[in-house]
Amino acid sequence: MGKKKKKRAGSKRKTARHSSTARSNGKLPKDAVTLAVILRPRDGQEMMLEAELRALIGPTRKEEGCLRYDLHRSVEGPGAYLLHEIWETRDHHTAHTKTDHFLRWNARKDALLSSREVGFWKQIA
Repeated sequence: MGKKKKKRAGSKRKTARHSSTARSNGKLPKDAVTLAVILRPRDGQEMMLEAELRALIGPTRKEEGCLRYDLHRSVEGPGAYLLHEIWETRDHHTAHTKTDHFLRWNARKDALLSSREVGFWKQIA
């Protein structure tokens, strides 16, 4: 029985260490990029836009190089969403734009969006 407990504890430590997205000091990997995307739906498309954005979350989080992929809704008024993405490198983000789930989104986005603001950011401190 003691052996099983030791084995489980060891695997938990390994999983926790492996799933960490930032270094212990809070700094991202040197080549990491953050992407902030603000999306506003066309009139009457808010629920459909949210559903499409939610559909991206699961498969994107499983992609190599995806450190963070979070969806936020504005609390200061209806109709705005923020995608907060952190990628290990810019190349990882480029690979993301070639996935089936992203290409599906890309084909539908124009019918759902009234505006979109995109910006890449680099952590400096």
